[in-house]
Amino acid sequence: MSLTHRPLILAGALAIFVGGYAAAQEIPGAPVTQEAPAPVKPTAPPEGDVRYDPGASEPETGEDVLVTEDRPMEKGRATTRVRREDLEVRQPRSAPDALRYEPGVYVQQTAHAQGSAFIRGRTGQQTVLLFDEVRLNNSLFRQGPNQYFFTIDSRTIDHIDVLRGSASTRYGSDALAGVVGAAPLEPTWAPGEGLKLNARAMTRHATADQEWGGRVQLDGQLAEGLGFIAGIGYRDVGLLESGGPIYNPENGKLPEVPRFDEDGRTQLGTGFRELTDDLRLVWKADRDVELTLAWYDYRQFDAPRTDQCPPAYAPFNECLEYEEQFRSLLYGAIDADLGPAAEEARVVVSWQKQHERRAQERPSSFVLNGGRDDVDTFGVLMRAATAPLRLEAPVSMRLRYGIDAYRDTVESVAWLTFTDLDITRVRSRGQYLDGSSYAWGGAWSEAEVTLLNEVVVRIGGRISHMEAKAPGDDPSGTLPVDRSWTTPVGNVGIEWWTTPWLTLLASADQGFRAPNLDDLTSRQQTGPGFQFENAALEPEEALTLEVGAQVASTWVELDAWVYHSTLEGSIARAPRNSQECPPDTRQCGSSWSRFQLVNLPGEAVIWGAEGSVKLKLPAGFSVRSTLSYAWGDGPNPQERPADPTLAYEERVPLSRIPPLNGSVEALWRGYGAWFGAAMRWATLQDRLALGDISDERIPRGGTPGFQVYDLRAGYRWDRHLMGALVVENITDEAYRYHGSSVNGPGRGLVFSLEAAY
Repeated sequence: MSLTHRPLILAGALAIFVGGYAAAQEIPGAPVTQEAPAPVKPTAPPEGDVRYDPGASEPETGEDVLVTEDRPMEKGRATTRVRREDLEVRQPRSAPDALRYEPGVYVQQTAHAQGSAFIRGRTGQQTVLLFDEVRLNNSLFRQGPNQYFFTIDSRTIDHIDVLRGSASTRYGSDALAGVVGAAPLEPTWAPGEGLKLNARAMTRHATADQEWGGRVQLDGQLAEGLGFIAGIGYRDVGLLESGGPIYNPENGKLPEVPRFDEDGRTQLGTGFRELTDDLRLVWKADRDVELTLAWYDYRQFDAPRTDQCPPAYAPFNECLEYEEQFRSLLYGAIDADLGPAAEEARVVVSWQKQHERRAQERPSSFVLNGGRDDVDTFGVLMRAATAPLRLEAPVSMRLRYGIDAYRDTVESVAWLTFTDLDITRVRSRGQYLDGSSYAWGGAWSEAEVTLLNEVVVRIGGRISHMEAKAPGDDPSGTLPVDRSWTTPVGNVGIEWWTTPWLTLLASADQGFRAPNLDDLTSRQQTGPGFQFENAALEPEEALTLEVGAQVASTWVELDAWVYHSTLEGSIARAPRNSQECPPDTRQCGSSWSRFQLVNLPGEAVIWGAEGSVKLKLPAGFSVRSTLSYAWGDGPNPQERPADPTLAYEERVPLSRIPPLNGSVEALWRGYGAWFGAAMRWATLQDRLALGDISDERIPRGGTPGFQVYDLRAGYRWDRHLMGALVVENITDEAYRYHGSSVNGPGRGLVFSLEAAY
């Protein structure tokens, strides 16, 4: 840990000590000091058990249920929330797609059946994904974009929270750039009644990819205090028609990715099928205790990876396809108010299985490369908060604290089939090493001190421990792994309510990421080329400094931030030659480019600005606009050439940093109906990293800018009927998000219908 980070660690340790003392003063049976009246702050969300009710004009607040705090996932930070009503208006194709209108978030797609949210220029292993507070991240998450947030059915989501900036104090390893957390739909309650059932059927069609799908859902209560929600969903998605090809800014030619059908608009390597099922049981044992048992299952079939179907410069009949992409999640949770020392207490025990089966066909060579990877994750999470403690007027304090632990076990196998001979040879190792394991966990605490009823100071710390184990494999030259790391981090922040409508904020927060099994053991084909492992990697450490301002008045909501993030020991791809390929890896030697992950010497930097403003106009009109900019560079991962006359740069752009981008949404709501328009835009991104230049997903010379316009309309009749229509890309713009393999949909219609009884 660098010297620059030690003050935050000491601050975190102090928070744990002071907070622990405060909690001890609130033990059951001890006198409870009354909290000083809290100031009225317009930006604070309402308290109470808030549940979006599609049949109500405002959210309903139950008075006979466990009271919880409906707030952003972390106070005093850059956060936004996508609510269920936003999903109804926007009609996103997936959970990642729902984030396209959030500041600081840029959604990349390696395939039509995938989507990865970049937060402040980072994604994949460097962001944490949550579902109902259960981590989706496992030790096989890849270095770049991944598809795992796509495996959450957007039809089961109540809202999505996005936290931007380092957040490892509360969320542990991987939270270098931020956190995306999805919260599921809850049962509909009928207080004072017994059996009460609600049936709901939904269907959706999109013309650009001929998507047809739907969901059947049953929810309600089986008895007073015992509720449930259950559903089954299905989608069949065809080839995606774009607005046409985009062209290389460098030479005006057509990029190699994606490949098009004869019409020059329909993209090969797109389309998939999807099946989901879920069951959620909730028992409100009493006012202070709620128990949940939940199952969520996602199954995706026959999803090509667009940039590898076919690969650049390969015959059109070659294709890498994810035959099966499954994720199953089973968990139980207890939410309770256990008294002054443990209000808002939550315990979650979970099991999750991520299953992936791939097939890479090369018919002209009579070869099929197959692989299957499974990772089982067992986890436990415990968190709580103390009641506010009055110290000395006008000072009060509250402590939040928790522990978490997860363990992965991995099964991995790969095979080579000679299709002309019908002979299959099982390789000595898979994409990962069969029998590998990874464990991580930690304890954290954060104190929140309110001064003079207008200043809030937050200070916290965490200690985490990670262990990675993998067997060696002599035929492939794979070394065994037995590594462990113990990492302390801390954070400090201040929130000043200067006026009833203006809040100023500042924070310093550390993030860290220990190398996972993908870094330490994997061999795989990535966008830039073939990537192989490095068992000697060390953790990445980040420090994010940010300042922000929030305005909340009758007519205006504004949220604006500037930030500076440094990353020490950043893990990046360094180029390698064919002689450095490990044994028994044909794909490495036959690839155009080869890379190995390394820790960069020195410091990588990302700085930027982002924000959103919403105007709440009379007669039901509103306008919301977002703006995001990020700039990053770091040490050159390529070794300095021996010839001093050759050009060499000490610092180079970081990979896949999004360009300047933003959005505008205008909406009218009234009498159950809505009408609106939206625009997304981005500028040219031509600051390219070394890996970006060799990545066929990025056109020569960078990704062109774009402007895309949509029209929206819909109507909801109480909770019984809802219809929504989006005319997307009305100018038929040909566009692509930077780093994507897939061009965006061309002009088309998205229609959704929902009926309930």
